[in-house]
Amino acid sequence: MSNVAFIGLGVMGYPMAGYISKAGHNVTVYNRTGAKADKWLSEYKGSKATTPSEAADGADFIFTCVGNDKDLKEVTFGDSCSNSLNGIFKTIKKGAVYIDNTTASATIARDIYDFSIKNEFGFLDAPVSGGQAGAENGALTVMIGGDLVNFNKAKDIINCYSKKMKLLGAAGSGQLAKMVNQICIAGLVQGLSEAINFGKKAGLNMENVIEVISKGAAQSWQMENRYKTMIDNKFDFGFAVDWMRKDLKIALDEAKKNGSLLPVTEIVDQYYEDVQKMGGNRWDTSSLIKRLSK
Repeated sequence: MSNVAFIGLGVMGYPMAGYISKAGHNVTVYNRTGAKADKWLSEYKGSKATTPSEAADGADFIFTCVGNDKDLKEVTFGDSCSNSLNGIFKTIKKGAVYIDNTTASATIARDIYDFSIKNEFGFLDAPVSGGQAGAENGALTVMIGGDLVNFNKAKDIINCYSKKMKLLGAAGSGQLAKMVNQICIAGLVQGLSEAINFGKKAGLNMENVIEVISKGAAQSWQMENRYKTMIDNKFDFGFAVDWMRKDLKIALDEAKKNGSLLPVTEIVDQYYEDVQKMGGNRWDTSSLIKRLSK
């Protein structure tokens, strides 16, 4: 069994760290809100650190699952206005493997990779998909960038919380693949929103309609898992609009760099902005339908 540090116990990181602990590894957790770490310790075996650097000290594997590039810099390099927040790079040992599950930019992934090479530890950018339910069920999809040697070292630990993982290329490839994932989801949710709204206004029983079309070419995860709550006007089931807009901004910024055209994604991002103006910042991403159901 390995010594593992896990930094970031949000809706995703909390159960992910739990699965690593349940697999028998020695897990030390850190969270900016200490009460969340205390709650985690009441449910799982492990220990609590007061800083990221303390959590990483002596760890064979270090995981982070935080909010964005800025948060990631704080917990790694230690960039913060708070003197008490010491980054994991202050104590990470040579030969350790650092796995970042944050959805962040490919640029920061490459920067961290370059730093890891100079300081003789491994790094994998490994954003996840599957939402809160996937994390709670230990069934996340993990998109990974980095070197094969570090992937082979870390894959058994990553497997604790995943149903599918794949090394997709050099550092940054995991983050780029997550952008592809979010681009797909944005279009799918908008299409499903329009279809449900259209069907309801046409007088169809949409429960029955979805039962039929979900077995054909229109089928998607979004359809299978969100159509009922969308019909019932309930939007408290997972990934929040604020986080989706953060992810879409990353994708749109990357598209400008590589010359990609993302016309649908740009429109859907604007639609999510409309949802935010409606007070839906914390609604889940299927709340796009709220714009149509006036």
